[in-house]
Amino acid sequence: MDGTPNIARIGTLLGDNTRARMLTTLMHGKALTASELAREAGVTAQTATSHLAKLQSGGLLTLRKQGRHKYFALANEEVATLLETLMGLSNDDRSLETLTGPRDAAMRHARVCYNHLAGNKGIQLHDSLLASKALVLSNGNLTLTDSGQSFMQEFGIDLQALKASRSPLCRECLDWSERRSHLAGSLGRALLAQFERLKWVKRDPGSRVITFSTKGERAFNQTFVTAE
Repeated sequence: MDGTPNIARIGTLLGDNTRARMLTTLMHGKALTASELAREAGVTAQTATSHLAKLQSGGLLTLRKQGRHKYFALANEEVATLLETLMGLSNDDRSLETLTGPRDAAMRHARVCYNHLAGNKGIQLHDSLLASKALVLSNGNLTLTDSGQSFMQEFGIDLQALKASRSPLCRECLDWSERRSHLAGSLGRALLAQFERLKWVKRDPGSRVITFSTKGERAFNQTFVTAE
């Protein structure tokens, strides 16, 4: 061995349709039981348990226990980012005239990507923060500027708490449907949570869709303006 990371191991884990379906099901950020994931993947509980064990040992899933119940979730945001990128790449063999990403208009408009905003509205948020210089992109890294910090604090984001966590504050995530970047990291998660607190948006409990209220979409568009 030459010390090179063994990406083939991850490829093997992701190369099974059942395991891939389980992982993408967890992209909404919720933890699910083995039986719930078995139903989503269309397999027996015994088969699901075997696949989940492989994903957990491979570092793609984490197991959470609460009482007698066991819940599975994506191991971290890096796994979610990888999955979102792969969902985009999976369409690369199609014509560019072909609709990329989900065909569901609601999913394309706004959806959750591991607890941050994705889809058209996620792109709008990302681009607006760059246009206003709240964020700057340098050498592939997003940085929150001083004016950006002031804006976030005024918007109700607890930056001190975010900076105290070990998660990256800002990072780009390649959007599955738009093939452009949306905002991930702890700031992306905090903004989506704030949109929910403001009642601008609500999550569809049965899918990854995020629905904007009429008032919420108007306020979002006024707050996060992009260049024409």
